[in-house]
Amino acid sequence: MSLKNKNAVITGAGGVLCGVFAKVLAQAGCCVALLDINEEAVSALAREINENGGQALPLKCNVLDRGELEQARRSVSAKFGKCDILLNGAGGNNQKCTTTKEYYEAGDISDDVVSFFDLEKAGFDFVFSLNMMGTLLPTQVFAADMLDRDCTVINVSSMNAFTPLTKIPAYSAAKSAVSNFTQWLAVHFASSGLRVNAIAPGFFVTKQNHALLFNADGTPTPRSDKILAATPMGRYGKPKELTGTLLWLADSESSGFVTGTIIPVDGGFSAYSGV
Repeated sequence: MSLKNKNAVITGAGGVLCGVFAKVLAQAGCCVALLDINEEAVSALAREINENGGQALPLKCNVLDRGELEQARRSVSAKFGKCDILLNGAGGNNQKCTTTKEYYEAGDISDDVVSFFDLEKAGFDFVFSLNMMGTLLPTQVFAADMLDRDCTVINVSSMNAFTPLTKIPAYSAAKSAVSNFTQWLAVHFASSGLRVNAIAPGFFVTKQNHALLFNADGTPTPRSDKILAATPMGRYGKPKELTGTLLWLADSESSGFVTGTIIPVDGGFSAYSGV
């Protein structure tokens, strides 16, 4: 699939999944702007893409800072031109809003357990802002250049948006908001030539969740066992298995009548009732 002469802006490009997205879009012919608060990560990624014949621009940017986003927009316009594809991939969870146990039990209000009652507002605010506002603000900044030009916004949702996972209420609520916002945006811009969709990854091993899924010796944790038991394909996804959906949504010739969708790529997780 060719996306030659298209300009893609990717937030959260320093992460595992969005780093793969950036490489695939570059291979398809896009000029890619790599936005992340981790400047070292996107600089290394840009070098790799450029050395392999692509065109990449690394930009240190906090997606919660409107001023930094506006500066990034100016840098992208000066280097490549207007944004055609906006991939909102910035997001994540925080331990300050993660409970120790899946179920509340009598006696959990103690110094040894982080119960629902111990969740910190600051942590909840951070997670919700990073995922939801980190999708809203980049869209406000870059979508102004994308109207009436057959462009697309692709958000990154999650399995949490379909059914909340235990222990991580802030992340679940935030991703649910991202999915709802995706649908709202799709309707709002339907007559302006701007399509808005979301990819909802199932379970992929990343730097953020590795410690939750594997013990220090590499063996799976009990949580990992439960995830795989609830995934009909019985394994974790590979990042490259998200890229077909990404390229399809990015190409207006293939998916020009697709907007307002949240597409699971999850090995059957969202379809499985457990029985």
